[in-house]
Amino acid sequence: MEFLDALLEYNFLQKALLTSIMVGIICGIVGSFIILRGMSLMGDAISHAVLPGVAISYMLGINFFFGAIFTGLLTAIGIGFISQNSRIKHDTSIGIMFTAAFALGIILITLLKSSTDLYHILFGNVLAVRTTDMWITLIVGVIVIGAIYFLYKELLLTSFDPTIAMAYGLPKNLIHYILMTLLTMATVASLQTVGIVLVVAMLITPAATAYLITDRLSTMITLSAIIGACSSIIGLYFSFIYNLASGAAIVVVATAIFLLAFFLSPKHGLLWRSFRSKANSISIKKEM
Repeated sequence: MEFLDALLEYNFLQKALLTSIMVGIICGIVGSFIILRGMSLMGDAISHAVLPGVAISYMLGINFFFGAIFTGLLTAIGIGFISQNSRIKHDTSIGIMFTAAFALGIILITLLKSSTDLYHILFGNVLAVRTTDMWITLIVGVIVIGAIYFLYKELLLTSFDPTIAMAYGLPKNLIHYILMTLLTMATVASLQTVGIVLVVAMLITPAATAYLITDRLSTMITLSAIIGACSSIIGLYFSFIYNLASGAAIVVVATAIFLLAFFLSPKHGLLWRSFRSKANSISIKKEM
């Protein structure tokens, strides 16, 4: 009741709740394709690569969204360029580029007189979200959901069978970079909520949970968005009631939901698989 009363009374908490829900949905949807393509490390890379862009934005006095998008996309392009034009493998180029970008961001932070706001970018502070950040998150959500809706078939085919996608003449590289753009936008939208350090958890954990529950992509995307939104709501509740870091609380809730699915999922849950295995063994013994 205390949380509901505060929600009705305080405008900042209303903005925090709406932003958290939108971030959960955006990350859940984009994360589904990141999981299917085995690109979890790329999500981690992009989340760290936006740091120098954020620092530059603060130096120039502009919204961090623009600088973060620029350096995130630049890093994604750099990763692809290195892996395609050298003997360096993709995971190695990711490690080189994202650590370099993150290190550059740290150097730029040290050049700033105040790092208070940047601390929130690193670890998240959804209770301090501004109206402009809320609207930017909403716009990002509309763009991301719209792009995935219109490119659903192309993303589906390139995720499950890139060879057939190329045989059909689909621009595989272009679709890849479109997805990288959506990933970067989702990452930037999440900065105020969970921060750079924890954003990869929101991209991966809800999608991984949905992956354990269903084998259909459309259902996985829907479940991932719902799990992301629920994690954000419950995490924000605990953050407000117990004065916890908002990003950490949201991620812990998402992880708890994942563990429930890991053990109790009807199709792939550990306990259910163990139960079915024992039942099959008993059935075989009876037949013998």
